[in-house]
Amino acid sequence: MAYGTDSGVYPHGWNGKQFHTLVTWGMMPLQAIQSATITAADLLGWSTWIGQLAPGFYADLIAVKGDPLTDVTLLEHVDFVMKSGKICKNKLTADPVKVFD
Repeated sequence: MAYGTDSGVYPHGWNGKQFHTLVTWGMMPLQAIQSATITAADLLGWSTWIGQLAPGFYADLIAVKGDPLTDVTLLEHVDFVMKSGKICKNKLTADPVKVFD
């Protein structure tokens, strides 16, 4: 099962709530996260260049304050976003360099 967010049945920005729904319906948090990364890349036939953090792969990053494997609802409150190598959002620290220490 792959995570999908093009439903258009809820307001923009609510797509992170789907993780909680998947866990409520029986997935483990890691499985729900993998459905949005590894599994979605496989379904699209793009697993040779997206879906994982590895050299040569295209990847955007997010970070949250806490462990989404113990509380998947943390993914509804993203504190850090890096897209195409550029920091787009950073509520974790005033100094983006510290994020990677």
